[in-house]
Amino acid sequence: MTLPQQAAFEVLLWPDGAPTVVRDARPERWFTSPPDAPFHYRQVRNVTEPSLTAFLPEPESATGTAVIICPGGAHHTLAIDHEGNDVARWLATRGVAAFVLKNRVLPTPDDDDAFELHMRDLMSNTATLVPRIQAHLPHLLADGQRAVQLVREHAAKWGIAPDRVGMLGFSAGGHLAVLTALQADGAGPDFLAPIYGSMWGDVTAPPSAPPLFLAYANDDELGYLVIGANWTLYDAWRAAGRPVELHAYTRGGHGFGLHAQGLPSDHWTEQFYAWLQAEGLLAGR
Repeated sequence: MTLPQQAAFEVLLWPDGAPTVVRDARPERWFTSPPDAPFHYRQVRNVTEPSLTAFLPEPESATGTAVIICPGGAHHTLAIDHEGNDVARWLATRGVAAFVLKNRVLPTPDDDDAFELHMRDLMSNTATLVPRIQAHLPHLLADGQRAVQLVREHAAKWGIAPDRVGMLGFSAGGHLAVLTALQADGAGPDFLAPIYGSMWGDVTAPPSAPPLFLAYANDDELGYLVIGANWTLYDAWRAAGRPVELHAYTRGGHGFGLHAQGLPSDHWTEQFYAWLQAEGLLAGR
C-alpha cells in the first residue's frame, strides 16, 4: 500500500514481530464497500503488521504536540480515511503532528460480500461479538502502548514534545485509546479524546488521569452503549478531579468522523482544537 497524500512516512510498530499473535490471521485487505452497505467507507481489515503513518506539520507552524489517531470499525476493520488520514491532515495543517495507527484487528473473511454478511451477523449478536473483542484486548493494548512509546522515542527526530503526546480515537478506536490510558502505569498518553467510543465498562480514573475530551451524538444508533459509556467516563474523571469536557450533539449519528453532514456534530473538530488550546496543549504555537 502506497503512502496516502501528504503522509511523511510509515513505521512498523513491531519490526521484529509483535509480542502477541492474532489467531487465524488472514492477508491484509483494503476495499471500499458499496454505497448501500452498512459499513460504507474505505477500510482496511485483517491487519497483522500494525504501523503508524505520520503526517507532520510544516516546521514553521509546528506546535510540538502529537496526536495518535485510532480509527474505528468494531475491532474488525479500520475506517482509515474519515476516521484516520483525513483527520491527520486536518491536524497537521494546524501544527499538530498526527500519526494514524493501523492496529491489529480481528480476522474476517477475505471475500468482501462474505465480510459484509459476517459483520451484519456479529453486530446483531452481542453475545458473540463481545467475547471475541474481549479476547482481542491484549493485542489492542500492546499496539496502543507501543504506539505511544514509539512516538516518544522519536520525539526529538520528529519535532515533538515528549510530554504532549495524545490519543484521539473513534468508536472502537476510542475504546483502544481509553484502554491504553487506563492501563498505562504512568506511560500513557498525555491527553485523551475518544469520539463516540464505548466498551470500557466500569471505570476508576487514576489520580494522574490525562485531560479528557469526549464527544458523541444523542441520536447515535448504538444508543446507550455509547451514551452511557461516555457518561461513565465523564463521571469517573470528575470524581478524580481531573480535567474533562463533554460534548453531546443533538444530531450526528454514529461514525461521523470528518464527514460533513450539515449537523451539529460537524463542529467537533473546532471544539477539540479549542480544548487543546485551553488546556495548554499547543504551547509551541
